[in-house]
Amino acid sequence: MALGFTPVVQIYGANADLLNQRLISWEHIDAAGIESDQLTLTIDLEGLEGLPNLGGKIGLLVGYLEMEEMVDKGQFKVTRLTPTLFPFRLTLVATAAPFSKDDETGFKQRRTASHGPTTLGQLFSQLVSQHGFSSRVAADVSMIKIAHVDQSNETDMGFLTRLAKKYNLVAKPYGDAYVLARPGQIKSISGQKLQDVTLSVTHDNRPGDHAFISATLEEAAREQAKGCKTCFVDAVTGVLHWVETGLAPFKTIRQKQPNEADAIAVGEGEVRKMLRQKYKVKITCPGDPRLAAEGLVLLDDSWPDFMRGRWSIDKVTASGNRENSYRCLIDASGLDPKAESKD
Repeated sequence: MALGFTPVVQIYGANADLLNQRLISWEHIDAAGIESDQLTLTIDLEGLEGLPNLGGKIGLLVGYLEMEEMVDKGQFKVTRLTPTLFPFRLTLVATAAPFSKDDETGFKQRRTASHGPTTLGQLFSQLVSQHGFSSRVAADVSMIKIAHVDQSNETDMGFLTRLAKKYNLVAKPYGDAYVLARPGQIKSISGQKLQDVTLSVTHDNRPGDHAFISATLEEAAREQAKGCKTCFVDAVTGVLHWVETGLAPFKTIRQKQPNEADAIAVGEGEVRKMLRQKYKVKITCPGDPRLAAEGLVLLDDSWPDFMRGRWSIDKVTASGNRENSYRCLIDASGLDPKAESKD
């Protein structure tokens, strides 16, 4: 799909007419992991009497006049309003996490409980359904066995985040759904369709040009661990056993796991994390509404050979204003080899 030259941004939902008429600049942060997606708008208040009530839910459409249709970036709940004087403006911040300050279901209340024996999928679904969410769990993580786990003076959200981190998973709300999956799977499981986006560097790539692209590549130390050692105590004999996952050199996790299955699952998760984090790339490019966290970006043959290939997008920060064209900042990691082998 060829992009145009005339960026268009449209706000819908609460107070849409006022927001669209007075919009000065905008920024949309689309992040993988547990970080909530965020929309920030700067609004011109000159000539208005008093401070407008701008609460409620708003949505964001982004695209170009030359495109057939705009891309819906989802809905956000207004969480913060910050007015400033000289110039008379208002900064509006909205987040995608659907939590209210009243916390009617007690999702953010601390509690102590014991769980198990169960599976990770069953436990996750049980907790999120109590708070009105539909649960969506990746098939390959749903059946991870949990013999016993304690929730100790933790919120349900904090407890689920801790469990997800233990297995190098991501637990994140998307609208009315709460999703548990491996990095790179979250949005596809939540029902969002993600396209691979190809980026090309023009022959006359220079600052100030509409198509200008800049990038930096980070490579971890050559001696980075390629495997992981985890341990568990045999419940019958009391003997400490070590499990090796991946290849030497090994990273050692000394925290004892409750059983062999847990030790293997934790080790496999850590190896996948290390492989993804070996290479990082940061790209600044023309705005493209198809770019999304959890999606893939393909750097084609116009790039240097050491940067070519498919990258897993960790975060996209898109922004624009009246003076400057629509731009994106992409943070991406080397693609998880396990995920790439499924394509």
